[in-house]
Amino acid sequence: MKYPWHLYLMALVYVFAGTMHYIKPKIYLRIMPRYLPDHKFLVQLSGAAEIILGIGVCFSATKNISIFSIISMLTVFFLVHFYMLKGEKESAGIARWLLILRIPLQFALIYWAYVYLKL
Repeated sequence: MKYPWHLYLMALVYVFAGTMHYIKPKIYLRIMPRYLPDHKFLVQLSGAAEIILGIGVCFSATKNISIFSIISMLTVFFLVHFYMLKGEKESAGIARWLLILRIPLQFALIYWAYVYLKL
């Protein structure tokens, strides 16, 4: 193990999250903003990206580019988070307080990835 255990935990979180895009795609399809095209493709693409980037952080040759890509991906995901706050239909039945809580969580995830750039 070249890196601290919590970097591998982060990798596992992204691999798991990406895998869920294929196991339970309806969950992700329900929260896609209407203004984005080809929802099924975007769900599959984001799932593949999470899996690839999660694996990529485990290797020194790809760690930093994977981390920058994770940070970029999480930044783009703000589109979905803010879209879901728009109204009841867009929220997909998720409580508003949970949707609001996801925004600082997203910043925490970005910071979690960022700290590994120094390794």
